[in-house]
Amino acid sequence: MSDQDTPHALARAGPTVTRVVEAIAETAPEVRGGLAGRRMYDPEADENPSGERQLAADLYADELLEDRLLAIDGVGGYASEEREELSLADDEGYHVACDPLDGSSNLKSNNAMGTIFGVYDAALPAAGDHLVAAGYVLYGPITTMALAVDGHASEYVVTDGELEPDAVDLTIPDDPVVYGFGGRVPDWTEDFAAYVDAVEDELKLRYGGAMIADVNQVVTYGGVFAYPALESAPKGKLRLVFEGAPIAYVIEAAGGASSNGERSLLDVEADELHQRVPVHVGSAGYIERLERALD
Repeated sequence: MSDQDTPHALARAGPTVTRVVEAIAETAPEVRGGLAGRRMYDPEADENPSGERQLAADLYADELLEDRLLAIDGVGGYASEEREELSLADDEGYHVACDPLDGSSNLKSNNAMGTIFGVYDAALPAAGDHLVAAGYVLYGPITTMALAVDGHASEYVVTDGELEPDAVDLTIPDDPVVYGFGGRVPDWTEDFAAYVDAVEDELKLRYGGAMIADVNQVVTYGGVFAYPALESAPKGKLRLVFEGAPIAYVIEAAGGASSNGERSLLDVEADELHQRVPVHVGSAGYIERLERALD
């Protein structure tokens, strides 16, 4: 079946999920357009639940997405890493989890960042096996969205809030090229450091400090991205519900693999809304090798 005959991911979504994805696409130009005047830390904001200082841009994106998504019939709740608790419209319907501005620390230096979202069919916190759709918007030179629905991934260009299919069948290439690993090198575990020693002889380093940009490099060229368990943070840094599971859903739909070091991120139980998890995603062969290295 050719790309022209294959339904793109959004065409596979039900009406409520379609409205969620379209609302995020419509909001993306406003998030991007509002960045220039919101590059500083908000003096009135507290730290977010993960202990990170909040930029004015973080709060702006979060408020826009909350308003737009909770206004959709069939969306029962909204959660983000910028707020402590779930915001409820009612007790039923889908629940949407967002990282409104992933990589916002890149804003001061004007590097890439993005928005991550996952649509769950259960109240949050929920494991990745409750995802019915997930994706991310990348604010790069071009604004794009990678979206996965029902085991199929597509990429879109976001133009004036509208989605234009670009890669109908988004698949990680067979010949891996790039890698990017987070955390300070002295803080890596011995087993992970040994894995890196092998990987860096085979792939090219691409790491920019925003997970979305780094993951998108892996989706585009093949390879592996990781923010592993650290000696100082054995549970990892990234959040399962907002980042790990949604990104894993996209990666696996694109033919790749994900792992917390032992199993797929989609199989990790979610006990807390802001639960952290080691994140390893990319070409299946590299994830299999990583699990062997960490065993």
